[in-house]
Amino acid sequence: MANGQWFPPEWPSRIRALAEGTLTPVTPKRAATVMLLRDTDGAPAVHMLRRRASMAFAGGAYAYPGGGVDPRDHDRRIGWAGPTRAWWAGRLGVDETSAQAIVCAAVRETYEEAGVLLAGPTPETVVGDTTGEDWEADRASLVARDLSFAEFLDRRGLVLRSDLLGAWTRWITPEFEPRRYDTWFFVAALPEGQRTRNASTEADRTVWIRPRDAADSYDKGELLMMPPTIATLRQLVPYATAADALKAAPGRDLAPVLARAHLEDGQVVLAWPGHDEFTRHIPTGEAPA
Repeated sequence: MANGQWFPPEWPSRIRALAEGTLTPVTPKRAATVMLLRDTDGAPAVHMLRRRASMAFAGGAYAYPGGGVDPRDHDRRIGWAGPTRAWWAGRLGVDETSAQAIVCAAVRETYEEAGVLLAGPTPETVVGDTTGEDWEADRASLVARDLSFAEFLDRRGLVLRSDLLGAWTRWITPEFEPRRYDTWFFVAALPEGQRTRNASTEADRTVWIRPRDAADSYDKGELLMMPPTIATLRQLVPYATAADALKAAPGRDLAPVLARAHLEDGQVVLAWPGHDEFTRHIPTGEAPA
């Protein structure tokens, strides 16, 4: 492997089956992930976690906190600060209830997996400390799905700070994958007074790393990543501060990126439109190099 691109050994056979019409794509589930940033000298660092090698999906790969949308967060009215649900619906390309659920998923997953909560008692504040037994009990209930995020906010009397998020990009898992996600990527700055921790049972390591350093390590084959992860890291490199990245977010194109696979001259060709670095040509019947 010349770089750190995640490429499971079963992909070629599944790609061939899709190209030949013998594999039916599953419907992707909606999800959200957050690139949490904090400023360092000259460039922001991003919080990343390494998925446990035992994980069925992307084991050993570096990623951001993220996960699936909870249907229970669609309809319940919650304390909400920042752009309206209607604004978010237009930005994300969905209806208002779906927009609320997607934003809730982004904030919830950041809390579940990094211990950072983008919410506060008022529309202008953010909680300063999420440690302690009572906070941990609620976080565990969220992870177990015994408690929806809307219920959690209501119980705590908290307002979700949607103004602290910026929608960055959208990727859909390739059609040949058995598990598929339609994922919105967000950027956010680490709130003052809060700190990250490895709160995820799915990760065995967390790091703060500058996007350029992470990309360099990927190019050397030292860090394993999925295409959306390395693509977003490269997109973050030009920004000198977290605020700069957040300011740029509203202008970002959210047209979904979806890999395409086809058979060509005895090869399986896998390509992500607009991201030529990920294109693979795999001889029929062979595993990738």
